[in-house]
Amino acid sequence: MIEGDPAGTFTVPSLLDAAGTRVRIRTARNLTEAERLLTDDVHCILLDLALPGPAGEDGDELATLRHVLRLAPRHAVLALTAEADAERAAEAVRVGAQDYLFRDELDGRQLSRAIRYAVERKRADTAQHKLAESRLRAQENARLERGLLPTPLLEGSNLRFASRYRPGRSRALLGGDFYDTVRTSDGTVHAMIGDVCGHGPDEAALGVELRIAWRALTFAGLCGDELLSTLQQVLEHERESEEIFATLCTVDIAPDGRRAGLCLAGHPSPLIARHGRAAQLLPYEDGGPALGLVPRARWPRRQVELGGSWSLMMYTDGLIEGRVGPPGSKQRLGQDGMVAMINRQLAAGLGGEDLLEAAVTEARDLNGGELTDDVALLLLDRG
Repeated sequence: MIEGDPAGTFTVPSLLDAAGTRVRIRTARNLTEAERLLTDDVHCILLDLALPGPAGEDGDELATLRHVLRLAPRHAVLALTAEADAERAAEAVRVGAQDYLFRDELDGRQLSRAIRYAVERKRADTAQHKLAESRLRAQENARLERGLLPTPLLEGSNLRFASRYRPGRSRALLGGDFYDTVRTSDGTVHAMIGDVCGHGPDEAALGVELRIAWRALTFAGLCGDELLSTLQQVLEHERESEEIFATLCTVDIAPDGRRAGLCLAGHPSPLIARHGRAAQLLPYEDGGPALGLVPRARWPRRQVELGGSWSLMMYTDGLIEGRVGPPGSKQRLGQDGMVAMINRQLAAGLGGEDLLEAAVTEARDLNGGELTDDVALLLLDRG
């Protein structure tokens, strides 16, 4: 209770809480005393609006209330005033008080009910405010993550592009997997897919840094071992721990679309489906280690023939590490299982986004529930 009656003529009636326990009341005669008494076990403040305001704020009739609200933002506040000041009492509620009471009509039962109501309303207002802040942060994060997802730069290319991305983090749009596709001025199409170990927000941020670095280095003319060596330097500089590494697969497709260079850094090899033939994995021998594992490592670039009409699917291991078989089985889909699955879907006439969506859906169904790791798929079609 904060009231400035020097004669002490205003008294608070005896109060009981809902359980019948007597409510403890502390009394302060000014704002200085009130500040010392506002500990965490105080639930409600009864403020006499007739109390003089802080020095220098004499023109504001509610200066005292505003000061208390700043002083105790987590406490419920009840404004006490004379019946003749009903307009000021209503303004006090608009400013931030939970309710107002007239001194002349005050009794223990009415005050107990008003205090309980004020406390519950304050709790509800606080919870609503936190919920609104949480929703706003979620919307801002979603906009940020959407902005960080790549936009392929393939203008002038006859290749068709499709992608599917599903982060392992609950309610996230971005995980530790990353991919990108660009076409350089000489007509070469460069595609990349990678996976930072782990799938939290730090890994997602590192994945974005590596993707942006890859795009910049690719446009600068780097390719193969030189590009991956530079990316490893970026990873080593940006990672929070020396235990963090990233796998990567890069493909550079010649302007005529018939051949490509392939580099693997601890990453599974892409899958290719040529016209009239079953899908199979591209050669995966002679790959190099994941980025960040071996200092001054080397990553050989292997030349592969693609043919005239083909579909090339790049993916992260979140797709192939899902389990298959009866509940409790430890058997995983693996690359062979994935190749068989893709061939069934190709035989059913699926392609593009539909093929990628079907691949993720079937892998999830075989797993008996959501896949726990991030999953990224990238598909390039020619012919």
